[in-house]
Amino acid sequence: MATAGGWGRSRCPRGGLLGVVAAALGVLAGVTASLKEKKHSIDLIEKNYVYGNTKHEVDVYVKMFTNSPLLVCMDLARSREELIDPNYFWIGPDGANLEGRIYVNLTETGKLMVMGFKEFMSGAYTCTLSHKIIESTTQEEREVLEEYKFMVYAYREADHAYQVFVRFTTKECNLAANSQFFEELRKILNNIISDLTCHIVESSYKCHSVKIPKQGLLYELFVSFQVNPFAPGWEEVCHQVPYDCEDATNMKVQEAKDRIGAFFRKQTYALKHHFQALPAIHYVDNSFSVTHIDSCRPGFGKNDITHKKCASCCAWNKPLEKQCWSTHCRAASDRTACDGDTSAAMRRLSRNFPQHLY
Repeated sequence: MATAGGWGRSRCPRGGLLGVVAAALGVLAGVTASLKEKKHSIDLIEKNYVYGNTKHEVDVYVKMFTNSPLLVCMDLARSREELIDPNYFWIGPDGANLEGRIYVNLTETGKLMVMGFKEFMSGAYTCTLSHKIIESTTQEEREVLEEYKFMVYAYREADHAYQVFVRFTTKECNLAANSQFFEELRKILNNIISDLTCHIVESSYKCHSVKIPKQGLLYELFVSFQVNPFAPGWEEVCHQVPYDCEDATNMKVQEAKDRIGAFFRKQTYALKHHFQALPAIHYVDNSFSVTHIDSCRPGFGKNDITHKKCASCCAWNKPLEKQCWSTHCRAASDRTACDGDTSAAMRRLSRNFPQHLY
């Protein structure tokens, strides 16, 4: 909180109005913010196996460009039992047999892994397990069929940004130096974080009169701005990162936020130790505050109803029915090609399992 005598009556030279900012910047220079890199990916699956359930579909979330966990074509209880002549038949979101696809790994025990997961791979993965039961007395064989369905969604990390609020005491609201000070402050902040390909956006200020108990009336600049990770040149940085790069941009914008926080925290020290008289415009102690902002890229979104197990995820939210993986029907508008592939898949399926299953 600013003190009543903080801004005083003495006039400072015009350049002195920005002295506190320049001084704090000088203190900040040479202090390299070294943050430990932290990966903020969501660990949704404790083990690399996800078991099916004959009673309901199982939701699975796979981070973009990573491999899915192993989807197991049986439930946990069945996996602990003996199976005679087991056979497994997997169908992908396009309704076609997954065997032979270059982006899937199918094991002989019915486990499926989808590799290098992308948006169009999202959808329903269905496995039919067939096995035999042999009566111990008559040795009569009986075939049992069980179906397991997994709804698999691609997800991304949310793109992070930070909304910052900070206040400065000024001599009066119609002071011409207010706008000059604000522009210089914005330039300094951008300079602090420019090497991170982050920048200051949506910046603004308003001047208000503030009555402080036992200290009378003060005038303060309420400054707000957003720390954004997409300054010009950010695409080149992402080209250096394999596949997706939201982890990289999120770490950079977090470091940018931390640098700016350190800058304002040093204002209090600079005011106490570098100025005999406070400048006409100066930082209000402890006024710095930050709000975390998340945003999802096009095609992805958050939904704590649809995606209860991953409410904080930016999950792929496009329609998942009849998505085609072949090049001639990747586009969602090519419904004829998709329907043709699905019909062919059903014909192949009918040859592998009894018709009554469907």
